[in-house]
Amino acid sequence: MPATLLSRLSRASAAAAALALLAVPLLGANQDDAALVARARGIHDRVITLDTHDDINARNFTPECNYTMRLTTQVNLPKMEEGGLDVAFFIVYVGQGPLTPEGFENAYESAVEKFEAVHRLTEDIAPNRIGLALTAADVRQIAASGRKVAVIGIENGYPIGMELGRVKEFYDRGGRYMSLAHNRHSQLSDSNTGEGDNVWLHGGLSPLGRQVIAEMNRLGMMIDVSHPSKASAIQAMALSRAPVIASHSAVRSLADHSRNMDDELLMALKANGGVIQTVAFSSYVKNDPPGVSEARSAAMAELRQQFNLDAGGGGRRGGGGGGRGGGRAGGGAPPCNVEDPSAPAGGRGGRGGRGGQNAALDQLTPEQRTQYELALARINAQYPPAGRASVADFVDHIDYAVKLIGIDHVGISSDFDGGGGVEGWSSAAETFNVTLELVRRGYTEEQIGKLWSGNLLRVWEEVERVAAGR
Repeated sequence: MPATLLSRLSRASAAAAALALLAVPLLGANQDDAALVARARGIHDRVITLDTHDDINARNFTPECNYTMRLTTQVNLPKMEEGGLDVAFFIVYVGQGPLTPEGFENAYESAVEKFEAVHRLTEDIAPNRIGLALTAADVRQIAASGRKVAVIGIENGYPIGMELGRVKEFYDRGGRYMSLAHNRHSQLSDSNTGEGDNVWLHGGLSPLGRQVIAEMNRLGMMIDVSHPSKASAIQAMALSRAPVIASHSAVRSLADHSRNMDDELLMALKANGGVIQTVAFSSYVKNDPPGVSEARSAAMAELRQQFNLDAGGGGRRGGGGGGRGGGRAGGGAPPCNVEDPSAPAGGRGGRGGRGGQNAALDQLTPEQRTQYELALARINAQYPPAGRASVADFVDHIDYAVKLIGIDHVGISSDFDGGGGVEGWSSAAETFNVTLELVRRGYTEEQIGKLWSGNLLRVWEEVERVAAGR
């Protein structure tokens, strides 16, 4: 029997076993939905499912502690296999630090550590289970072989410093998309966070940022407009000779957050030929109650600052990295966070994971962690957050974007291990639930294939063609 078919059967068996462990049918399905679930399962097993944004922590990519284990991270190989997630873009993320030579160098070291981590997983630890894709064709070839697929995305161009040549270095290390900013303005681009105080550094892209756009086109690296400001995104789309992506954004008309894309940006993305990878990040899918959002955001920002969760700790020397998935911050290697096998199946470890944004919490002492949890509880009591978004809420954003800009310009992402997740898709183990909801709403197999991977791969191939001068 061909290896590909064996893999598909194995994946289906694992998924069926996971379903059997659930006390109630998925997403409220009743016994009359058996045919619909079976049809969704068939579609899910046939299409290539691709998630464009999964944060990582380099310490989960060592021989002793790695993604072959069922870690408490939202993404790892057992959970990808259980949920039928074929492709994960592992993210080289570095939080925004000072625009100084030391800040740039620390950020660079943190980025290199994450590049090396992904290569270690795919080349040394588990090459028989996951392969690194450097082209869109690689994605299809590796998936057809029955293995999982890793791709590297770069979140925040800050680590390239003022050196244009580092764009090529990062491409040569496997980076296949990059955003020019994250939270706070970088040397390349303004950030969406400028909306908070209406203070901007560049009025969009900086002169170096414009050079970086041209260099990414030349090399064949996709341009990501998810975190930069609206002006930066508009300018990037105008400058780029190839389509761009929004690797993890939702629809602003449904959830008014500066990280989301408004209708003007969505229409510009359509004209550019790009794709929005709609993100299942609860607070981007479902807003806080009126009057709560700003106060809660300010309180959370103060809490993160108090415990140094946004800056420092990411680079080998600490100064330039970010809180998410930090690098070798001191104090020795923490224990490997393997999931409790007695926990419920499906979404185990799903809410927030521990591989990305919450990894910074693992670096706190027990006393500090207790203080943090108490402070967080006080914030939640004073500023109750919106109810957690569901898979249905998430697919509402997909529906909206499809109706506005067409099925060819919409995709799917999670931001797992970076804060992402909704009820029903809280880890890679629950990936089938997204396909099931799409089938419930009448999407065809062809359309679901486009949403899960076809549109992103089309953009990637066009970026490759532009780089090749075709």
